Amino acid sequence: MRVLVVNAGSSSLKLTLLDDEDSTIDAQTLEAPRARVDPDELRAALASPLGEANAVGHRIVHGGERFRQAVRIDAGVRDALRGLVDLAPLHQPKSLAALDAITELLPGLPAVACFDTAFHATLPPAASTYALPAEWRERWGLRRYGFHGLSHAWVARRAPQLLERDPAGLRIVSCHLGAGASLCAINDGTSLDTTMGFTPLEGVVMATRSGSVDPGILLWLLEHEELSTTELADALEHRSGLLGLAGSADMRAIVKEACVDDQSAAPPAKPVVGQHARLALDVYIHRLRAGIAAMAAALGGLDALVFTGGVGERSSEVRAQTAAGLAFLGVCLDDARNREALTDGQIGADGAAVRTLVLTAREDLEIARQVRTLLAG
Repeated sequence: MRVLVVNAGSSSLKLTLLDDEDSTIDAQTLEAPRARVDPDELRAALASPLGEANAVGHRIVHGGERFRQAVRIDAGVRDALRGLVDLAPLHQPKSLAALDAITELLPGLPAVACFDTAFHATLPPAASTYALPAEWRERWGLRRYGFHGLSHAWVARRAPQLLERDPAGLRIVSCHLGAGASLCAINDGTSLDTTMGFTPLEGVVMATRSGSVDPGILLWLLEHEELSTTELADALEHRSGLLGLAGSADMRAIVKEACVDDQSAAPPAKPVVGQHARLALDVYIHRLRAGIAAMAAALGGLDALVFTGGVGERSSEVRAQTAAGLAFLGVCLDDARNREALTDGQIGADGAAVRTLVLTAREDLEIARQVRTLLAG
């Protein structure tokens, strides 16, 4: 079955056609500013081999409490997804706009919604429940949903293959580090804990998102400085994280400025990201180490640590800095393997108690698997 994978990003639409063996037949990225896809560009893209699909798999960020696994899309499901927009106002409309545009041009193909929240449907109550009034939790569905589930699900399948281990009993901490970032505690191939919560703002430091902050700060800003909720939302989502700390959301520039590669080297004559690059990197690593330790605690130990996502795959410096503070868990990297890692493989030192891997994020393969499994059933 050839599956067309549709992934709507903040300003682009990624289309990938996979064959029966999960090889890429064709892939294109279309500009989609403000969640709008040019119908002529999309029509032209689907006139290529992309339009020869047998089924379509859509990445949907939020499935709420109802959608705990992939589901075939019909009018009822479409309406239900629209009802979840308030839970993911920055992401859900983009996914739905892509869904509508593709469906209009390929109306005869079965379409499947694959959710970033679904992998975390297995979170136990201790991990998913906020310590808030019961009437709030029950009335408004306030709970920790978790995100990046398609990426973490791929790690849960791929890591045991590389380690030649049965997933049963294998304790993995998956670190999806990109513009958005989250960690996941995986045991027996299922999610036991994760760092993102009711929204993708909770957790570790990200490119422009704050990660977890004291909610009292927000209350103080609302009451004493009279900031609006719109101003708060914009700052937390778009002006915080690495950008707020260093003036740049580009981890490569921050690492370069902080002279991680060579501590003896003089800083560049013209700073790339300003004088706070070192602070930004230190805060990022501090929160990341703490998050990994928390995930390991949820698992009761650690067998494998996995880095994935843009930063996780490409920044040997971030991986090295992170691992340097996790020796107490049994993490130890091989410097050469870490520096030279380009694709799926192990970067841990021989004999280390914890196996450390770098994996290419392949949400597309996970989506295709879910589509085939659902339609075959």
